[in-house]
Amino acid sequence: MSEINVFRDCPATGIGSMPGGDAREAAKTVTGSFGDGEGMPYLAELPARGPGADMIGRTIGLLAELYGHVEPSGWRISDRPGRDTRRARSWLGEDLDALEEFTQGYEGPLKVQAVGPWTLAAALERRGGEAFLGDPGACRDLADSLAEGLRGHLAEVRRRVPGARLVLQLDEPSLTAVLRGRVRTASGYRTHRAVDRQIVEATLREVLGAAGETATLVHTCAPEVPFALLRRAGAGGISFDLSLLTEREEEAVGEAVEGGTRMFFGVVPGTDPASGRLSDPGGSVMGVRTLWRRLGLNPGTLTESVTVTPSCGLAGASPAYARAALAHCARAARSLADNPE
Repeated sequence: MSEINVFRDCPATGIGSMPGGDAREAAKTVTGSFGDGEGMPYLAELPARGPGADMIGRTIGLLAELYGHVEPSGWRISDRPGRDTRRARSWLGEDLDALEEFTQGYEGPLKVQAVGPWTLAAALERRGGEAFLGDPGACRDLADSLAEGLRGHLAEVRRRVPGARLVLQLDEPSLTAVLRGRVRTASGYRTHRAVDRQIVEATLREVLGAAGETATLVHTCAPEVPFALLRRAGAGGISFDLSLLTEREEEAVGEAVEGGTRMFFGVVPGTDPASGRLSDPGGSVMGVRTLWRRLGLNPGTLTESVTVTPSCGLAGASPAYARAALAHCARAARSLADNPE
C-alpha cells in the first residue's frame, strides 16, 4: 500500500494518549472527531488507569515471548506473563473492543501506536535492574520480539476493522537521548554510552519493516529530531512538536518534504491552555505557513505534506479539552487547505 495514498486522507490526527479511564468514551471521542474525511482516528491509550495502560506497559503487552512486571523503579523483564503483563493485555483488549464498536463499517485510515525499540530499551530493565540499553544483544532480542508482536497486533486490528487502512506509529521520545548518550543508568551517576547511529537506524528499519505494506511514522516530542536518520530507516511520516524545531533543523524538514515524507506537525497544546481557550484555527497553523515560506516550498503542497496534531499526547488534559483539541486540529487542517498562503 502506498503511504502517500493513505496519508492523503490524514489532514489531522491525535498522538495516542487520552485522559481518563473509560475506553468507550475515548473511542467515541477519537472516532467522532475525525469522521467524514476530517482526519485519522486512532486506537486510544489511557495511561490514567495505571501500570499496564502506560505507553511502556502497553507495548510490553504486545511483545512476543517476552514479559514484564512493575518494580518501584519501573518495568522489568519477567520469565513468564504475570499479573502486570496480563493486565496490560486485558486493557488493550478492552480498548480494541471499544474501537471495534465505534468503527463498524469504517473505511479509511486508522492509526495504532507502540513504543519504538530504542525508547523501550531505555525504559525496560533487565533482571539485574539495568536498562536493556546497556546490552547490545538484549537490545537485538527486544527489537525482534517487538517486531513479531507488532505483526500480530496489526493482524488483530485488521480482523476487527477490516475496512481500515492501517498506519503504524512508533513512539520514540527517548531516541535523541539514546543517540547522544544521555540516558542515565540505574544509579543515576552516569549515562549509557551513545548507541552507534547505524545500529539505531538498522534496528528501527527492522521494526518498521514488520509493518509490511502498512504505512508507518515515528513520533517524538523531544527536541533534536533526527529527521534524516528516520527517513533512511523507512519512516513514511515524522511526527513532532513544531515549537521545538530550531532553524538548524529546518533544512532537514525541507529535504524530508521534498523527498515525500509526511510531516505531522504538533501545533495544538497537549494540555489545557492557561487562558482557558485555544487560538483560532488559522492562528494554530500560522507557524506551518511561515516555515513553508522560509523553506521556499510551494504552498499548494501543504495538504499533500502536512498532518495537524496536538504537540504531544492528551493524557494530561481534561476530557473536555481533549475533545476540543482534536476538533481544533481538524479545523486547523481545513484552514490550511482553504488558505495555504
